[in-house]
Amino acid sequence: MASETSGWYARLDHECPDREVQIHEWLDAWMKATKMRQPIAATLPNKWPTLPAGLLSDPGAVLDHLLARLEAESDGRSPRGVYATPARFVDAVLNDELRNGRKQKKEPLATLSLSALPPSFRAIARQVNENIEGEDSIPSDGDFRIESTTKSGIPIPFADPACGAGLFADRIFRIHAERMSGEKSEIKKEDTIKLLEGMQLVDVSQLAVIAARKRIIIVLGKLGLVDLNGQGSEESIGYNEAEMIIETNIRRGDPLREEWPWIEKPILVVSRPPWLRIKDRFRGHPNGSQMRKELSKELREITDLNGKKRFSAIVGNVNLYRLYIERSLQITKSGGRVRIVVPESVLREKSSSPLRKLLVVENEWDSVWSFPEDNRIFVGGTSGVAVLGITSGGETQVLTSFGPLKAKDLSTKKGLEKNAPFLELERGPWSIWTDTTWAVPKMPRNSLERDRTLQAIIKLADKPRLTEQGTWLNPSGKTIRVRVGEGDQNSWSEYIVDWDEENNTGFPFVRGAHIEKEGEVVELKHPAFNNGSVKDERLANSLWIGPNKMSKDIRIACHAQINTGFERRLYWTVIPSGCVLGNSVSYLDFPRQVLESLGEKFGTTEEALNAIVNQLNSEEIDLWAKAWAANNNVNNYEIETLPFPPLNGATTFSIMGKEGRV
Repeated sequence: MASETSGWYARLDHECPDREVQIHEWLDAWMKATKMRQPIAATLPNKWPTLPAGLLSDPGAVLDHLLARLEAESDGRSPRGVYATPARFVDAVLNDELRNGRKQKKEPLATLSLSALPPSFRAIARQVNENIEGEDSIPSDGDFRIESTTKSGIPIPFADPACGAGLFADRIFRIHAERMSGEKSEIKKEDTIKLLEGMQLVDVSQLAVIAARKRIIIVLGKLGLVDLNGQGSEESIGYNEAEMIIETNIRRGDPLREEWPWIEKPILVVSRPPWLRIKDRFRGHPNGSQMRKELSKELREITDLNGKKRFSAIVGNVNLYRLYIERSLQITKSGGRVRIVVPESVLREKSSSPLRKLLVVENEWDSVWSFPEDNRIFVGGTSGVAVLGITSGGETQVLTSFGPLKAKDLSTKKGLEKNAPFLELERGPWSIWTDTTWAVPKMPRNSLERDRTLQAIIKLADKPRLTEQGTWLNPSGKTIRVRVGEGDQNSWSEYIVDWDEENNTGFPFVRGAHIEKEGEVVELKHPAFNNGSVKDERLANSLWIGPNKMSKDIRIACHAQINTGFERRLYWTVIPSGCVLGNSVSYLDFPRQVLESLGEKFGTTEEALNAIVNQLNSEEIDLWAKAWAANNNVNNYEIETLPFPPLNGATTFSIMGKEGRV
């Protein structure tokens, strides 16, 4: 099915190469089909290719994909790599957030701990407690009163600061229509107007705004809530009235750089912001480099009306979705809710730690859904997906992490199926596990493997880190470094040749493929050390004939498996003296003082390095590495922060120089 639909988009580009025209013609055909109550295939221009069955049922999904392709092209990215957010996924997120909106209880819940309740119940519990306490009737920040909610149970104002073609609003109106199906006509119409007026949708693209406006009109017409052909009726809103409200409440703007265009703050923000690094923005523009620099500088320096910098969590090469998370919390009323769809890497990557601290310390981050790279949620997408659930303001005591999730765990009516795996992270232990970086561990799905991973985390969390100074391994104060192999296979390709037993003048060139697991042992499988017993593919690119200075003394190397299907993530081995490492391998660069100290403790440097490698290859450390992996790639900081307990029989040192025996 995926190849059929992707082929259709390719044929469409051939027949109608202007992607803006594609969007306008699709919207016109969708409107006409809705008015005439015909399939959209019957109203498309004659020059368009025949619409495949897989795209007939959801015109909105096609619109989202057409807009995503246009935006990718305008940035200089490949339109082939984009994908739209599935409506089923959005329905699950929204229904998880909204499913109790019409059933707000009035009974006291004071005997229950909020942390004991499912995440979606906590805001309701707060509301009940606030009502019981007898606060005055004037709505204030944090109030979730009936007047701030439609009869269909949707908090208003609801906002999307990166609305695109209006997918989230589209699905909200469908939920609204379903919930109001049994109500009287005048009540349904009144509540629909209230919901329309409660929209706050923004996008930086004027074309996206045009598409979202027209889409909402079409969807409301399809649902019988707007009269697309007239002045309306007792049940439906007139076209002109609906269009006027929609144009007022769906606006072009840049929420990152501009002020929020509404005075009243939203109670609910739902969005999937752009997953785009600033350095990838404007790639298609002749002056793109300068435009990227100016954008980055402006975002780092922009201040709010109080003079405070708007973004406190900008670190390194910023991805726009991080800024949208922080901005969403700023524009949301205190006590309001934010549900935002972002890459799963935000849960563990080092550059997102300031953002996670903001979520935990200054807000109540109560839930996260985690879909790993092989989730099959976004067709054509390779990134892991996370859905964050945050209450603006307060602080986090318990985070419920659902995952790893699969497509089958989604329920369009209740969010997640009841048997979806989850882990509750209480603030105290969680702080120790992550050294207050508030990373969220990637847990196995199997219950036995989850238990093993948890035990490994608990056991290792308070142990010294591999590159930490002043520990038993590194008492000198000099930092152990993690470095990439010196032999870049592109830059030095002329000096990297196949191994020849008869003519191997040079140095062994060790690639990641030479480090593999044999049974329970990680071994170096290189022809220089295995007497020709290695496989033929190990002979290729295994000899270095370049400068002698590239060869190094004995050291510890690590080959990381980026394929999630492999049993282990990290493969450690000792590399003999006189080898050159390829850049697919990392190694530990020990200060001279550390090597001398290790040699004294273990007899020889080689014995010491072998002992260290044995521990690094332990199951517990590998389980730790898997749990805290930001993505398939292994970053140096992941290796640097591996816990490394003292070896049995090793001498322990303090920074002050006192020593003892383990």
